[in-house]
Amino acid sequence: MAAESTAFTPLTLPVLPLDDEIVLPGMVVPLDLSDPEVRAAVEAAQAAARDEPGKPRVLLVPRIDGTYAKTGVLGTVEQVGRLADGDPGALIRGRSRVRIGAGTTGPGAALWVEGTQIDESVPDPLPGQVTELVKEYKALATAWLRKRGAWQVVDRVQAIDGVSALADNSGYSPFLTTEQKVELLETADPVARLRLATKQLRDHLAEQDVAETIAKDVQEGVDKQQREFLLRRQLEAVRKELRELNGEQEGEESDDYRARVEAADLPEKVREAALKEVDKLERASDQSPEGSWIRTWLDTVLEMPWNERTEDAYDIRGAQAVLDAEHAGLQDVKERITEYLAVRKRRNDRGLGVVGGRRGGAVLALVGPPGVGKTSLGESVAHAMGRKFVRVALGGVRDEAEIRGHRRTYVGALPGRIVRAIKEAGSMNPVVLLDEIDKVGSDFRGDPAAALLEVLDPAQNHTFRDHYLEVELDLSDVVFLATANVLEAIPEALADRMEIVRLDGYTEDEKVVIARDHLVPRQLERAGLDKDEVTIDEGALRRLAGEYTREAGVRTLERSIARLLRKVAARHELGERELPFTVTDGDLRDLIGRPHHVPESAQDPAERRTSVPGVATGLAVTGAGGDVLYVEASLADPETGAAGLTLTGQLGDVMKESAQIALSFLRSHGAELELPVADLKDRGVHIHFPAGAVPKDGPSAGVTMTTALASLLSGRLVRTDVAMTGEVSLTGRVLPIGGVKQKLLAAHRAGVTTVIIPKRNEPDLDDVPAEVLDKLDVHAVSDVRQVLELALAPAVNGAEPEVPVAA
Repeated sequence: MAAESTAFTPLTLPVLPLDDEIVLPGMVVPLDLSDPEVRAAVEAAQAAARDEPGKPRVLLVPRIDGTYAKTGVLGTVEQVGRLADGDPGALIRGRSRVRIGAGTTGPGAALWVEGTQIDESVPDPLPGQVTELVKEYKALATAWLRKRGAWQVVDRVQAIDGVSALADNSGYSPFLTTEQKVELLETADPVARLRLATKQLRDHLAEQDVAETIAKDVQEGVDKQQREFLLRRQLEAVRKELRELNGEQEGEESDDYRARVEAADLPEKVREAALKEVDKLERASDQSPEGSWIRTWLDTVLEMPWNERTEDAYDIRGAQAVLDAEHAGLQDVKERITEYLAVRKRRNDRGLGVVGGRRGGAVLALVGPPGVGKTSLGESVAHAMGRKFVRVALGGVRDEAEIRGHRRTYVGALPGRIVRAIKEAGSMNPVVLLDEIDKVGSDFRGDPAAALLEVLDPAQNHTFRDHYLEVELDLSDVVFLATANVLEAIPEALADRMEIVRLDGYTEDEKVVIARDHLVPRQLERAGLDKDEVTIDEGALRRLAGEYTREAGVRTLERSIARLLRKVAARHELGERELPFTVTDGDLRDLIGRPHHVPESAQDPAERRTSVPGVATGLAVTGAGGDVLYVEASLADPETGAAGLTLTGQLGDVMKESAQIALSFLRSHGAELELPVADLKDRGVHIHFPAGAVPKDGPSAGVTMTTALASLLSGRLVRTDVAMTGEVSLTGRVLPIGGVKQKLLAAHRAGVTTVIIPKRNEPDLDDVPAEVLDKLDVHAVSDVRQVLELALAPAVNGAEPEVPVAA
């Protein structure tokens, strides 16, 4: 490559200043002669050219912000005449670069300077890199010209061979800034100048591609918005026409969520949250999935009864009468509801309805066996209080979101069951029955029982927050009633937040009253019979409750009554029986077959379970209430049986330990009790609990097993009319147990007349109905020796002992 050189003859030229405009060699530019400086330079050049051959020459020098550049361009005045607009002008062609020297004098009013031409030659032939550079520049220039549609210029650019001329050709580029053109002008090396021009052109094309992409995206977005706007307008026009055809008013309130929110009576925080969602809805398009989520959420919020409350019926006597009329028995629950209403009435009278942002709600847990009326009691409580009633079934619920709701981001999200119950009730203070709360399970989706902790805590539920609504909900005025069959199945933290009320089952007298006043009328209606057509007398109801059913509740009793009435209705339709008809206890066997539960005392003495030594009657508590439990004991033949204790009947660890304790007590106190305990050393002892498919556990069968073993060793029978319960210790002490009321009710249902309980359980007898205690001879004992004296019949020489009659 050639370096800069001063081999040319020095030049003296008039200066033609160019304000903020650059002319490169090879360019032809028209200049306006009405500018005094331009006219002076052209006239001076013309005056100097009279004495010299050739065209007038001027020095084109850029003047940027009043400062002259160090390099100019030698230009020749090609023509002087008129421009297109009629003003005088001159056409000047750039020839070569000139390095500006010192100023000098010359003809005319122009500024004259001395200058030196710059050598811009390149080696011939061109190096390979320079050739590639030339090709790249021509390709970039061709691409840019084609984008602008300047096809006629493409051929001219392709015809340029010189490196310097090709680089200077970029001076025509309108996208170059003045600074970039000055940089091109002052770069004397043609190859470096071509490389600079190539970089400028490449950068511009890259910027242009980005700008075109952005413009395309913007245009597509604008087109989409315009298309969507047009379609929306068309849709509105179609809807308007449809409304006019259907006779509807334009702009219904159901379509205007903002108007609905502003018109609704919402709490302040709820209103703010709803208006924020309305703002989002107005910004969202109809096609956005978020729009449907927001509309569903707003519909849910607007349907909630935020400020709707029912007035409590503070007629305490009237509420008590309603409870007594709809439910027989259940005095504990009725008293608790009456107490709650009485306290609510006094708080309301004294202006203490709301204290600390909370109202006086209640959380009661009704625990008892199936069929005792736990679920129906909730509706009676709502009726007595004058409140709305709603039932929430929790049996088998395993998803925590069922209680607290789903997050709105999920597809198909819904509020939790508590919020849905409030919405269904239509008031903020209903009676909500959480049915089967002990059947709630947990898995990988969470623990619903844990989610209920906040719902059922009176100290927290005034600010309950559902995951779907995400606004505070006041549950402090809701009366929650929970039902469960087994208290132990309820998590301890949840049970601690509720007031436990036990429903231990009905007596036979209560069952008869319930059947007469509630079950029979309901089943008569379902059987299509009139109350004057079929009557069931009290004796038949009592026998149904005592011998055909044996349960804590009345569900099976109601099914038996329904079956009885269906038989009567069918026989009447077949012409086998005339109506009206009164069903007596003598008709039961003919209509529904033999009884299933005949008391032991009513059976033949030879058929009773306790007709042989080693069988005792115990009492137990199951999920279905109290029940009678038999214990059988036997000794193995010393020649064929192995020594030791064998237990069968699907027993738990605690019950197995009770059997070991009973055997150990008899071995250590056999001489005192006059029992042949020597047989226990070499012979195996087998204790069996019938109904082996039913799991059994607990310590309360200790005295029963001790009595069965003592009966086996002594040969004395256990009295048929005696049932017992209690834990036994190694010293023979009878320790307290639980479920005394359920066990005594079971003994009463089974026809037992004498019951033995631990001495320390004597206070529990206060909970047993008086009519049951009147028919039972209850003995409270503290030592197992007293149990044996009461339970074992006296021995008779070689004959079966007579069963004494209980006093």
